[in-house]
Amino acid sequence: MPIALLALTLSAFAIGTTEFVIVGLLPTIAADLGVSLPSAGLLISLYALGVAIGAPLLTAMTGKVPRKALLLGLMVLFTAGNLLAWQAPSYESLIIARVITGLAHGVFFSIGSIIATSLVPKEKAASAIAIMFTGLTVALVTGVPLGTFIGQHFGWRETFLAVSALGVIAFIGSLLYVPKNIQHNKPASVLQQLQVLKQPRLLLVYAMTAIGYGGSFTAFTFLAPILQEIAGFSAASVSLVLLVYGVSVAFGNIWGGKLADKRGPISALKIIFLLLAAVLFMLTFTAHNPWLALLTVLLWGAVAFGNVPGLQVYVVRQAEHHTPHAVDVASGLNIAAFNLGIAGGAWGGGLIVENLGLIHTAWIGALVVLVAYALTTWSGYLDRKSPLTQTSGNNSLVVGH
Repeated sequence: MPIALLALTLSAFAIGTTEFVIVGLLPTIAADLGVSLPSAGLLISLYALGVAIGAPLLTAMTGKVPRKALLLGLMVLFTAGNLLAWQAPSYESLIIARVITGLAHGVFFSIGSIIATSLVPKEKAASAIAIMFTGLTVALVTGVPLGTFIGQHFGWRETFLAVSALGVIAFIGSLLYVPKNIQHNKPASVLQQLQVLKQPRLLLVYAMTAIGYGGSFTAFTFLAPILQEIAGFSAASVSLVLLVYGVSVAFGNIWGGKLADKRGPISALKIIFLLLAAVLFMLTFTAHNPWLALLTVLLWGAVAFGNVPGLQVYVVRQAEHHTPHAVDVASGLNIAAFNLGIAGGAWGGGLIVENLGLIHTAWIGALVVLVAYALTTWSGYLDRKSPLTQTSGNNSLVVGH
């Protein structure tokens, strides 16, 4: 494996850690800055919004910048955002820091795949992208619980300092080992991206993604206070519960990918959305018992991100049929939809906490996920009514069943 690919994977690990570690630190940050839990939840919403808006816009605007120079600039921006979070004197300045970091996140994954594939032979391109994205999975398994542990024992600011150090290491690795002359096509312009959004079938997939993840993050954003205030876990134990969750996510991703390969994306997505809704409903009743809550979190992790492979495969198939000239754009916009879902879920969860209470985020989140299930069922019906046909060589493939 090229060492430059390891530098990209480390960057992905740092970025994944800084996005999700805030979940474990929410009560600590809220108490320290003197804000409510819903206000602290906006730190997740606005970060995700920065990713969703920054990815398409900034990727299009930086199309002429050499890839290595852009990568290094993004890691500088990422590190600066985390250093600002470390020293943030107020809640408002912490929000600015999170938005800055989110902008870097969005563009990094837009160009990271291009750089990763340039480092290996063509037949290993998919494996190179997969290796880079393992940084995100490893972040959920180790980075988030470790960052939460640091925040619980040394202060939440030190977590951002530690992530900044990772950013510096990733910058140095990229500076030393990523080649200078990486060939790249100019990214799609904003107008070309907007053309994709005129396709109703693609909009339906983006709605499935955003609403499905919105439902999950309605409750996941407030997992730490649920564990502490309702289940009775100590603050120090939250990092261990997040470790359990992260390990479960890693297995769930693999299972979700195999299920999508075996059953097809629509069938797999329907199964996973139903299981996710069931787990969230279950949490409403199990959260009052620490052992049952732990078991529910373990099950939650297994289905929380298991729909990613199915959603990505499905959006590519739809794009190949409806916008064959902009498949990459369509795929990238699904990542934006994912982050819009996180933003909306965290914001909606905050309103629920403020007006109804923490535990109600679970069953309301389940209802939102069921909306995603209904949209998936509808999309499957449309596929049966008008099957997608792809041509590959002399063979005609029918997909979407």
